[in-house]
Amino acid sequence: MTAVGGRTLLVAPGRHGAYATVGEAVLGAPDGACVSIAAGTYAETLELLGRTLTLRAAEGAEVVFDGTGADVPVLSARGGALTVHGVTVRAGGAAGVQAENAALTLTGCTVHAERGPAVTVRGPGPVAITDVSVTGAEHGLVLEGTSGVVENVTIDNVAADGMIVGLGADPVIRSCTVSGCGQRGLYIYQHARPVVENCRITRTAQAGILVAHRGEPVLRRTSVRDAGDVGIDVGPHCGGSVEACEVTNTAEPAVRLASSATATVTTEPAALTGGSSPLDALLAELDGMVGLPAVKAEVRSLVDEIQVNSWRSRAGLSTGALSHHLIFAGAPGTGKTTVARTYGRLLRELGVLGGGEFREVSRRDLVGQYVGHTAEKTATVFEQSLGGVLFIDEAYTLSRQTGSGADFGQEAIDTLVKLMEDHREEIAVIVAGYTAEMRQFLAANPGLSSRFAKTIEFENYTPDQLVGIIGRMVTAGDYDLDPRADPVLAAHFDRLSAAPDFGNARDARKLFEAVRKAQSGRLRRLGRVPDAAELRELRLEDVLAAVGA
Repeated sequence: MTAVGGRTLLVAPGRHGAYATVGEAVLGAPDGACVSIAAGTYAETLELLGRTLTLRAAEGAEVVFDGTGADVPVLSARGGALTVHGVTVRAGGAAGVQAENAALTLTGCTVHAERGPAVTVRGPGPVAITDVSVTGAEHGLVLEGTSGVVENVTIDNVAADGMIVGLGADPVIRSCTVSGCGQRGLYIYQHARPVVENCRITRTAQAGILVAHRGEPVLRRTSVRDAGDVGIDVGPHCGGSVEACEVTNTAEPAVRLASSATATVTTEPAALTGGSSPLDALLAELDGMVGLPAVKAEVRSLVDEIQVNSWRSRAGLSTGALSHHLIFAGAPGTGKTTVARTYGRLLRELGVLGGGEFREVSRRDLVGQYVGHTAEKTATVFEQSLGGVLFIDEAYTLSRQTGSGADFGQEAIDTLVKLMEDHREEIAVIVAGYTAEMRQFLAANPGLSSRFAKTIEFENYTPDQLVGIIGRMVTAGDYDLDPRADPVLAAHFDRLSAAPDFGNARDARKLFEAVRKAQSGRLRRLGRVPDAAELRELRLEDVLAAVGA
């Protein structure tokens, strides 16, 4: 692993040449370093003051920060920037992760808390919290005065509020699920202006969403179900908008506006009484992805078939058995994982799958160390994924033709073939990889190809589409990009697309980070604190520096 712009330090207790604890590595790490952590449980709490560091679980490692015996946050940052990837945080009497006037990036993490909030951010941030699971906390996520993006976060079984957004915070909260709350699912207060899109809030003891103290959120295509009080409650002098939201099985009225509230409600009546807006919202989210016209058409056709099958069943007509297992073939960075997540949510909305979550695995998660171990390991992963989507990336590495440790990989394939047939109505298995290699994968077992409903081909993005993806990253990151940069970006992607290792959207993400880095260097050279407009501005010269022109 290489740390961008800095060193990588290894934490591996008992291994010569590595640090024994994370705390020791942090003390020895220069700013900008990445601390790579080997598998294990670390009974440590860390407080970072003005530091810029990345804490990352080593590839394939299960890393746990266990602070259950402490009354301080497990991971705390004041000033600077903290990035955390792929770890589990267990907190005791305080927050799991806390950032004050610090930038926080939290990706692929699980956070448990006993009495405190799971994640708390106070100050401007920004935050980038994605693919995070929160369970058992007092509050799930607290954002005060903060900007940034919160996406694909799942919060369940919290004693009080699921999410709290206050003190002028204006994050984008997208595709999140909040359930099982002792108070509100989402509490927005004191001039907070979040944009909340395509979220699901269920099983709250009080209101699903409460807006108070002059909050002004945009609530768009968000569903509230099974609330103990009204679905959406907008208090006095609060504004914002409620757009195409669904509210079902809550106290009346579904949406309550105080007499002095200025919020606008453009939700159709059907959406307030159990219409089809969540399904439509998911399809709209799919349609909103850049490019992929053939992929979108294929997924829509699958949804149509499932919907019609459901209608036939209700009418007492015979229905054919449907397999929900799919093959996603194409190069990296073409949206396969994102589409797989959306497909799983569509199946859940259609009632095909239960409450299971999306689980992404690779060869190392399925293949064991000795004969017989692989079948047990694969079956365990499969059973844990029932009710949801099991996404196997680079599935072709399991086959004899391409994988090392071939017999063990073949054992995983043979186990999957049987389980997919036995549980075909309880799970969606999606295998992904390069087109040619996936053909070899299907040849590894005579019954494998018949288990999948169809193969969906993901084409490479065009240079113009990649420029559009960059544009979305710019908007989500609260930046302004000089429009003169578009042809420069398009020419750069045109050159990259000829390379055999072209990464599509992954290369777009790398370039965007390089542009931000170029901007940071330019602003530091000003010799003064830049104003807000300068902090937002990405100039043509930043783009030219990033592409090496």
